[in-house]
This record gives sequence, structure tokens and C-alpha cells, in this order.
Amino acid sequence: MKKVIITVVGVDTVGIIAGISAYLARNKVNILDISQTVVGGFFNMMMVVDGSASTKTFDKLCSDLDKAGKAKGLEIRCQKSEIFEKMHRV
Repeated sequence: MKKVIITVVGVDTVGIIAGISAYLARNKVNILDISQTVVGGFFNMMMVVDGSASTKTFDKLCSDLDKAGKAKGLEIRCQKSEIFEKMHRV
């Protein structure tokens, strides 16, 4: 697993970034870039991460984050960066 794009959307609460960052750190997934904003009480974040040092598969990482997000009322999605890179070559 190389670069992955993670997006998080939901009602803003304390600890969203901390929780996701802690999970990624425990699983040796490096955060390369992060952008977050809160608009009208709604949280939106995009992360570019490198999972090449992780033992987690892409599918397992996505599943874990999806479950964690649902438990906190957040929508967390993972996409491989290749999707975006190939779209821009067309």
C-alpha cells in the first residue's frame, strides 16, 4: 500500500484528528499532508498518507477507519492515490 487519500466528514467534536492520527501511528502509516476545516459546525478533513511501512492491507485500513468513523458519527473514506493520478493523465 502506497499513498492513500483519507477523507473525514461529520459534526465537529473534540479529538477527531487525534483519534485518526493515533490509529495511523499505531499501524505505521505516515501522514504526508493534512488539511482540515470546520464550517457551520461540520468537520471536513483530507489526509494524504503513506502506508508502505504498514502491515495492514488497504482493505483492512479502510474497514478499520470506516468502523471507527461510524462509531463517532463520521463518514471516513479511503481511496488509492492512483485513482486521482490516472484521472489527471486523461
